[in-house]
Amino acid sequence: MAEMSVELVAVERRLWSGQASFVVAQTTEGEIGIMPSHEPMLGQLVEGGVVKVTTTAGETVTAAVHGGFLSVTAERVSVLAESAELGEEVDVEAARAALTDDDEVERERATAKLRAAGQSV
Repeated sequence: MAEMSVELVAVERRLWSGQASFVVAQTTEGEIGIMPSHEPMLGQLVEGGVVKVTTTAGETVTAAVHGGFLSVTAERVSVLAESAELGEEVDVEAARAALTDDDEVERERATAKLRAAGQSV
């Protein structure tokens, strides 16, 4: 099975790194799927997006990301987010409460957090 190194990093910490077979990210150009040996590229992540990593063990790592960049080479994917939260770390009740916030950016972040946590919005 082909694999690539993936690193999911936010300004405050590294969320996840390891070997993966597939990455899906939402960029300003649209949603992109990346497999090993992908053409090199650089993409801007959307505010309130979700990144999904399928590990070589078949597990899925999901994170809500808020801004930043995606850097791809044939062997490596680096997700460099301004802020990010793993789906398993999301406080679902707080995210649901934020859906009613007057600030559109906060609503987008809450929606991404709920999607990353596997919750319907």
